[in-house]
Amino acid sequence: MCGSERGRSISTPIRWWRHAPPSTPPPPPSPPAVAARSASGRPEPVSVVPWGIRVGAEVGWRLLVLAAILWVLIRVIGAVHLIVLSFAAALLITALLQPTVARLQKHRVPKGLATVATALCGFVLLGLVGWFVVWQVMDNVDDLTDQLQSGVDDLKHWLLKSPFHITEARLDHISDKLGDSIGSSSDQLTAAGLHGVTVLAELLTGVLLTVFSTLFLLYDGPRIWKWALKFAPASARSAIDGAGPPAWHTLTAYVHGTVIVAFIDAVCIGLGIYILGVPLAVPLAVVVFAAAFVPLVGAVASGALAVIVAFVTQGVFTALLVLLIVLGVQQLEGHVLQPFILGRAVRVHPLGVILSVAAGGLIAGIGGAVVAVPLVAVVNTVAGHLLHRDGQDQHDAAE
Repeated sequence: MCGSERGRSISTPIRWWRHAPPSTPPPPPSPPAVAARSASGRPEPVSVVPWGIRVGAEVGWRLLVLAAILWVLIRVIGAVHLIVLSFAAALLITALLQPTVARLQKHRVPKGLATVATALCGFVLLGLVGWFVVWQVMDNVDDLTDQLQSGVDDLKHWLLKSPFHITEARLDHISDKLGDSIGSSSDQLTAAGLHGVTVLAELLTGVLLTVFSTLFLLYDGPRIWKWALKFAPASARSAIDGAGPPAWHTLTAYVHGTVIVAFIDAVCIGLGIYILGVPLAVPLAVVVFAAAFVPLVGAVASGALAVIVAFVTQGVFTALLVLLIVLGVQQLEGHVLQPFILGRAVRVHPLGVILSVAAGGLIAGIGGAVVAVPLVAVVNTVAGHLLHRDGQDQHDAAE
């Protein structure tokens, strides 16, 4: 019995010792925070600079790097602006014509034949419109010159009778000054004519580049896109490839919607000024159609041109009527046509439109102003797609 009790008393603490969790030593006390000091005993500059200034400096030098990259990019685009604008114009024309090629292929038309036929019809139509405008202007230039001289005389008589106290001698002095300025600047006019020849050569080169680029994009667009993806980092190719279809849909919706809106504007304003008897109604309507591709600014410029022609040729009353027609059509465009036709495919704030048009015009002139808004719309779509994709990936990873 004593042996059993003794064995029980010995075995019990042994079993307890085997099943007891190992004791963990307490963590050593953390040493007090000591400011980093240099060899001379002074505090390190990093520990002295406030946190806000350090963050501002970090953000600042990154912004400077981005600004430098943007500046270099703008300089490169300015150096090769002819190629860039030609390719951008080819993209816009491709977005306009590609649905026609797709429809022809659905009717079992060979891809090459569908591409050539669509591109040929599109460029022939554009050429006929340009020829018609030039023909109308040249056919009416004599009558327009006479009406312009008559309008200048009417304006002179109105100024003489106006309450601004302008005398005939003062008007003659201004006219003589203008004549002297034109006569003394003959060298500048000659230089401008030579510059015009250079611009014409660049224009023909750009047209040829646009035609060939459009043909290749219509025929082999998907393969060109796959080839361009090879220049992207391997980790980002999947995301960029996924953003391609939404970006192309945005560009196609923008081009088609702008063409429809521009056509309605041109028809309404052209009919209005034709009914009022303003000369060059058809060329002015074509100018309104072309200017609609520069949002906001183009509508104002083309409307002002129509009002000036009406004022010079028909007088103040007709000019006021043309102004009312232009304002009415622009209100219809801004509140009905663009929201209904473009919808939510192109979501760019009017302030962004104005700033992008101004930036495009400063960088590459009229061509830059034309391609600025669709470029901003495409970038906005791509950024939204990538941000949504990143948020979805983070949500899936959290689940």
